[in-house]
Amino acid sequence: MGHLDHAALGWLTPTLSYVMACIGAALGLRCTVRALGATGRSRRNWLITAASAIGTGIWTMHFVAMLGFSVSGTDIRYDVPLTIVSLLVAMVVVSAGVFAVGYSRDRGRALFLGGLTTGLGVASMHYLGMAAVRLHGDVHYDPVLVGLSVLIAVVAATAALWAALNIKSPVAVTIASLIMGAAVSSMHYTGMFAVSVRVSPSGAVLPGATAMQFIFPLAVGLGSYLFLTSAFVALSPTTGEREASASAQRAVESIPS
Repeated sequence: MGHLDHAALGWLTPTLSYVMACIGAALGLRCTVRALGATGRSRRNWLITAASAIGTGIWTMHFVAMLGFSVSGTDIRYDVPLTIVSLLVAMVVVSAGVFAVGYSRDRGRALFLGGLTTGLGVASMHYLGMAAVRLHGDVHYDPVLVGLSVLIAVVAATAALWAALNIKSPVAVTIASLIMGAAVSSMHYTGMFAVSVRVSPSGAVLPGATAMQFIFPLAVGLGSYLFLTSAFVALSPTTGEREASASAQRAVESIPS
């Protein structure tokens, strides 16, 4: 059996991955709050931004953490197409959950279905990402820990959507985001602790790209997207601010010259 190290680079990758998960959750929650206060095309655009932020944050969290993953006795490569598919799955499934909450009139049912769908999507993204791993040996999973990781993903997703429906203030969103980041990170490492590898030493060249060749540049790009989008959302006026500005403008216009 190969020795697995989930933090080969020390605390850097667990800490940075947690930060990325928190940023994605915070941005997604803020965009969902904006969406629920908007209508028409504006609501749709905010929901798309929310879904892309949450999906990007989760995927980036996963693969930043994977930068610290190593197995003694074998190199590790990643299948590029399958890795990209895992990103698309995260985006599409999170979109389904966010739009269910954003447009459903039955909030309770939407919360249940959205949380279940999004949680299963997050778990699917994780295990698709693991399926993209190429190494000299066979990968096995502890079914109990796999089931626990899926349960954590569903609970975390449901909690995130509940927070989007019920939490409005920036301070509360920040606290919820920190909790959500911890939940997503817990799901990832629970899934990783389910992994065992039976190494078969070989001199053959592994297919795929190394983490630094492919995943690191992509994670940096998506992380930059999160930071830039966060700045855009922070600078965009809320519905209340727009209404207050419009009221002030009408009041000024009604004053006799």
